[in-house]
Amino acid sequence: MPTPDFVLRLRTRIGHDLLWLSGVTAFVRRPDGRILLGRRSDTGEWALIYGINEPGEEPADTVVREIKEETGVDARVTDLVSAKSSQEIITYANGDRTMYMDHCFLCEPDPSGNIEPFVGDEESLQVGWFEPDRLPSPLAASTVERMALVQDFLTRAAHGDRSASFAGGRSQIGAAGNQA
Repeated sequence: MPTPDFVLRLRTRIGHDLLWLSGVTAFVRRPDGRILLGRRSDTGEWALIYGINEPGEEPADTVVREIKEETGVDARVTDLVSAKSSQEIITYANGDRTMYMDHCFLCEPDPSGNIEPFVGDEESLQVGWFEPDRLPSPLAASTVERMALVQDFLTRAAHGDRSASFAGGRSQIGAAGNQA
């Protein structure tokens, strides 16, 4: 589903005015290191899997749902990589204006479910697993930015720090809730 029903209902009241939305991004990585990407039907760009939270839906549940809807892959969340507010207003082709709070999650395929991707809805033209050093192009700018956040997270995690990045990586809060 490209635009959630609750957003469509809001748009009937506010038109194209700026709408603040909460979203999620999935960095899904197989044990062999390959990354799940989808080629977006709206831009033609390759991107990590992302979507919008439904009212009351937990972000981790949203990301698992979006992965399944868009790629058919069953996945599970392993870590919160970042929570970041966009400073950019996005204006869509129809004139709708939005800004997003994005929760980026590190995920892995669920070995007890489907791990072979297929185009699951009209949002994607193609989906697949890609080696990190052989990614397709063009990559969406947001994907390049979020992959850098994931790489920073993975580097820190390799040294025992699995804290998520907030405020664009300027601060981290660890599992105990302490400011790092």
